[in-house]
Amino acid sequence: MILGIARSPSCGGVTAPPGRCCSAATASPTGTGSPIRSWSGSRGPTSGTWGCGCAPTTGGSYRLAADISLREPPADPDALQQRLRSLAAHAAADPLNLRRIATRWQSADSSVFALPDAPAQPWSGRRGTVAAGRVERHRVTAAAPVGDRDAWVYLPPETGRRDGTPLPVAVVCDGDMWFGRLGLADTLDAMIADGALPPLAVVAPDAVDRTARRRDLGAREPFVAFLADVLLPWAAGRWPITTDPRRTVVAGQSLGGLTALYAGYLRPDRFGNVLAQSPSLWWRPGLPSPPGPKPPVHGDPWLVARFKAEPPRPLTVHLDVGLHEGTMVDHARVLYDTLRAGGHRVTFDAFNGGHDYACWHGALADGLARLLAG
Repeated sequence: MILGIARSPSCGGVTAPPGRCCSAATASPTGTGSPIRSWSGSRGPTSGTWGCGCAPTTGGSYRLAADISLREPPADPDALQQRLRSLAAHAAADPLNLRRIATRWQSADSSVFALPDAPAQPWSGRRGTVAAGRVERHRVTAAAPVGDRDAWVYLPPETGRRDGTPLPVAVVCDGDMWFGRLGLADTLDAMIADGALPPLAVVAPDAVDRTARRRDLGAREPFVAFLADVLLPWAAGRWPITTDPRRTVVAGQSLGGLTALYAGYLRPDRFGNVLAQSPSLWWRPGLPSPPGPKPPVHGDPWLVARFKAEPPRPLTVHLDVGLHEGTMVDHARVLYDTLRAGGHRVTFDAFNGGHDYACWHGALADGLARLLAG
């Protein structure tokens, strides 16, 4: 997410002192403590708009806030971060941009931008001419520490009229975002209609809240056991869903991306395909919760070292990461190199964006097609 800090006579209806525009990039939507990076730009002489230089492949989301301070931005990086984060609490969507995206656990939506050469997202949004699948929300009974959990289930059009062949299935972390707020079902409908994806089922457990998400996601064996031994059997007992790991995907973003990787590492008998977007490879056992700023990684990230130390698993892995995600880019490249050297089937894409659902949405669609359409 990009935070536009306007120091101009007017920004989104908010008055601020004259000055320059300083903006910021990649304030994490999931609370991983990513730094806000500043830029500067200039106001057009007649348009009343602000412009900043970005590569033409850039896309993502942003919000606006007015800096009404008379002081110049601090030169000290830590002080600048503190000031930007204090302003971020008051940021809102751009009132002149109708393209919006929901944010996690925040009252204000973000606005979406895509420069001319940004990756296309042809399947986003509801396409009224295609058949709609079915989305249901169920309560799944589970033991502690995970406990009973709401899960969203997507079933493709005409599920009940098919020939009985089990559907491929994707388990996607953060179902409350993907189906509760981001309209992933519309994307799946369009992809199936276009033949980009086979008809599939998606099972997506809720994250519940920040505390539960921090407790469950990452390399947490109880949550992997919940996905493999509770959630998937529960779904397969109700709908025609495959139990073949070669036709099963586990996917997630940020800590959810790390969860997907760890699920493939621990349980390749259930998850033969992993889609990890911006995985939080900085995570390691023993970190305090909440973690605050990402801790430094010395040597290989913890999960990379685990993969390196053991024989390859029967996995196909696809990794995505944004070029504006700092050390997470390096960590993802190290993981890619490790998996490839170890004999895993692995692919890697880097998009010109940040830690951002606006980027992940299209990349999730592309990743599912890559893993299941073959």
